[in-house]
Amino acid sequence: MHKWKKCKLEDVSEKFAMGPFGSNIKAENFKNSGVPVIRGTNLNYHRYVDGDFVFLTEEKANELRASNCFPGDLVFTHRGTIGQVCIIPHGKYPRYVVSQSGMKATPNPKLLDNMFLFYFFKSDVGQHELLQHEAQVGVPSISSPLSSLKSVNLLLPPLSEQKAIASVLSSLDNKIDLLHRQNKTLEAMAEALFRQWFVENPDQDWKEKSLSCVAYFLNGLACQKHPPKNDVEKLPVLKIRELSGGISDSSDWTTNNVDEKYIVKSGDVIFSWSASLMVKLWDGEKCVLNQHLFKVTSEDFPKWFYLMWCKHHLDEFIAISASHATTMGHIKRSDLDNAMVLVPSTKELDKMTRSISPILDKQMANSLQLRCLTKFRDALLPRLISGELRVAV
Repeated sequence: MHKWKKCKLEDVSEKFAMGPFGSNIKAENFKNSGVPVIRGTNLNYHRYVDGDFVFLTEEKANELRASNCFPGDLVFTHRGTIGQVCIIPHGKYPRYVVSQSGMKATPNPKLLDNMFLFYFFKSDVGQHELLQHEAQVGVPSISSPLSSLKSVNLLLPPLSEQKAIASVLSSLDNKIDLLHRQNKTLEAMAEALFRQWFVENPDQDWKEKSLSCVAYFLNGLACQKHPPKNDVEKLPVLKIRELSGGISDSSDWTTNNVDEKYIVKSGDVIFSWSASLMVKLWDGEKCVLNQHLFKVTSEDFPKWFYLMWCKHHLDEFIAISASHATTMGHIKRSDLDNAMVLVPSTKELDKMTRSISPILDKQMANSLQLRCLTKFRDALLPRLISGELRVAV
């Protein structure tokens, strides 16, 4: 740990600030353009504040100058979803205003690299420092937010090593961001082809069938009834949470001694038909299908065909689910029977497959690489931030 020094965040920072009190910023102040306001939803990103902003006029932002933040600042939530941290990006807006539930820190660039500090707060050590003053009653919040932030304990290497560590982690994040953008482009390409074929220029001679006729929808097991017998013969359970965020340490486990048809592998089409409705190509590890999820397969049609038709009807299914106001939102098998699909000839379908399958294959390959890179970054992060693994400068 040569040359690494202990300090408080306030010792290596220039400014700290809280968001304005609620009476100083209200919904009627929000505009369609101007100075963006950073709310909790704008911190739901890995590195930089992003998403849909509301805005204040320049005059209102000037009134709240103490709550202004600028490119390079770090922004945190101290109320609501606490533990969030993001950096203000360069090149988008010259300044922002942090909302009532937020606070900011401006590192001293001569002592502290802001990207290193960001990764510190992404580590378990940084999260512990940030959340150790969490209030235990009412809405989740941090007691005495600014004082708590200023008192965060840091173990800092020399500035050059801070920058080197941040560079290693940033290079991984840059690759992850690139793959995410590529997949969004690939998804848009596949949707454009599907729309061109089946919405804009369908053939009047194509047959019409129900979605339930072109694919088989297998509902999952009540996995809590099949607990693992030991620590070897087990698999993680795929629930709606895992469909969104992947298998994690908090995932449930079940025995691997289940019918093979309930085993989910990378590349399978999974359809959540209850609560949060979604359709996804599973890109995670081998697991077991839980109830409230369908594994969608077909012996007669290519994967892209039933995947894209499920996505095509998803908004319709979500509306049906939302109409069940007295119960947890869901769809029924009869809704699959009523969702219609256009079926081209075998020759036309083969031609379409040659165009669209490579797009989905590339998307899946990117997703698998994303999972590996994210896992590697998350394993590397604590070792670099703690000094267990050193970076040559």
